[in-house]
Amino acid sequence: MTADHPSTPSSRLDDDDYPAYTMGRAADMLGTTPAFLRAIGEARLIVPLRSPGGHRRYSRYQLRLAARARELVDQGTPVEAACRIIILEDQLEEARRINEQLRRRDPARRSPGGA
Repeated sequence: MTADHPSTPSSRLDDDDYPAYTMGRAADMLGTTPAFLRAIGEARLIVPLRSPGGHRRYSRYQLRLAARARELVDQGTPVEAACRIIILEDQLEEARRINEQLRRRDPARRSPGGA
């Protein structure tokens, strides 16, 4: 197997996208309720993987997004708005990462004038 496809259970421990947490465990870790996780799922912030038995499973990356949503909701932001804010923050971070990669490849792009 390649490094992109871990072949051992222990190699999944470092995988932020591995759906390791049940809904109950995820809710406990976040100090929230399963209903909150369902609400942010309905708002399409996170889409948990379903086990063969139909149970939701969450990754560490999804739990970080859920924790950010909880922060915003605790500050009074409606769930749907909190989810949209986080999606936009995530898109902005990805755009910045891509932009930085492009700048490293093409030093002429480092300044606005191209010089």
